[in-house]
Amino acid sequence: MSVCELISCVDTAWLRMDRPNNLMQIVGVLMFDGQLDEAILRESLLHTVRVQPRFGQKACLEGGEYYWRTDPDFDLDLHLKRVILPGKAGKAELERLVADFASTPLNHQRPLWEMHLVDTSLGGQALVVRFHHAMGDGFSLVRAMLTMMDESPVAPPRPQPEPLANDDGDEEHDQQGSRLLRAGLKLTGTLWSKYVEVLTHPTKAMDYLKTSRDVTAELYTIATLSDDANTRLKGETGSTKRVAWSEQIPLPDVKAVGRVLGCSVNDLLIAATAGAFRHYLLEQGDQTDIDIRALVPVNMRAPDDKGALGNRFGLVALDLPLNIEHPLQRLYAVRDRMQALKSSLQPAVVLNLLEVMGMAPKAVQQQAIDILSAKASAVITNVPGPQQTLYLAGARLRQPLFWVPQAGDIAVGVSILSYDNKVQLGLITDKKRVPNPDLIVERFAVEFEQLLLLVLMEPDLLYDPDMLDQLLHG
Repeated sequence: MSVCELISCVDTAWLRMDRPNNLMQIVGVLMFDGQLDEAILRESLLHTVRVQPRFGQKACLEGGEYYWRTDPDFDLDLHLKRVILPGKAGKAELERLVADFASTPLNHQRPLWEMHLVDTSLGGQALVVRFHHAMGDGFSLVRAMLTMMDESPVAPPRPQPEPLANDDGDEEHDQQGSRLLRAGLKLTGTLWSKYVEVLTHPTKAMDYLKTSRDVTAELYTIATLSDDANTRLKGETGSTKRVAWSEQIPLPDVKAVGRVLGCSVNDLLIAATAGAFRHYLLEQGDQTDIDIRALVPVNMRAPDDKGALGNRFGLVALDLPLNIEHPLQRLYAVRDRMQALKSSLQPAVVLNLLEVMGMAPKAVQQQAIDILSAKASAVITNVPGPQQTLYLAGARLRQPLFWVPQAGDIAVGVSILSYDNKVQLGLITDKKRVPNPDLIVERFAVEFEQLLLLVLMEPDLLYDPDMLDQLLHG
């Protein structure tokens, strides 16, 4: 990769989206059994910098354009640090540390990532990581982190990092032409190919016309969405975050319940999240005879994608049926709504909107974000991780967690991550709106257990709503 690279329009949009109340950074915690070998950890990180050059690049604004430029003063000691937890160094102390990092901007004078090695009383060390969203989305960053990992405690020798070639000719070439010119060339080529295709295959004209109408319809749907329901989950936010995470749930159990109920793992976990939101609002004395809207990322990468960093996802606006009390009925409502959204063009339309935002003036982008964020109360993302046991620097990775940023005044972010045949939920909230995210997290497992018990006790009842209701409510 060149030492200088024009930042894509989509990544530019994320780079410019930072606000004091919502920083665009992905924060994670890797929980380990035992101690990491720091010398091996450093070697692993240097290997990652070599195979993922973005880890050694700064985001630079030059002549109105943003570039990824190799940091000539890159120093691993500025990115890998030790942190001492106060008091008991337990879960509560670690949660506060993660919340502090989520509320603190990254240094934009350096590559936009940090890792902090922490001693805990939880059976081993933790590695707290954070990346700016402009570097990549959850899908690509998980892949990047895997370049550090091994499948056994004894890691094979890694090849020594090779210095990147500084080819002035290539650098000069990268700086030539504006973003608009590049976009124009790309667009012209696309239109020309479609023109030729229509000339040679006249039936394609109707296909393109239909697609165009569908895109217009999806754009209209997004633009005309009403503002989301008014609950404590949304509204004016502050600059302080809170985080929490759930206990791990066996992934085979989730898959088994899904097979019986005819739902995907994602459907089950989102429905359990909706149930947890409903229970929390009820406990706070709020109304629950409403839907609340969540923005759900959809991976737009091709199956043969090699794992390059960057953002390549669309969003769908999912109405969570908090007004449905029955857990099974709520699950089926989530399933049906997700199926309708995934079969639509909404993810692709939103991805293109993000690209346009990255090309627009910053003030226009901020206005667009305000409009979009007013239409949702939460972001919910599900990233499938590796299902084999992994090791880093000789220590077994017990539990990985991560938290996604929220744009505008969205106050709640839900992150679901599967690893080693287990799944867990991470929750990040604005302290001003939801000061006690643990209450929601604790309910998440209960909501799933309700569905599991229904399947285990009397499968026939699943198809008898009256008897099921009687069982659940006495």
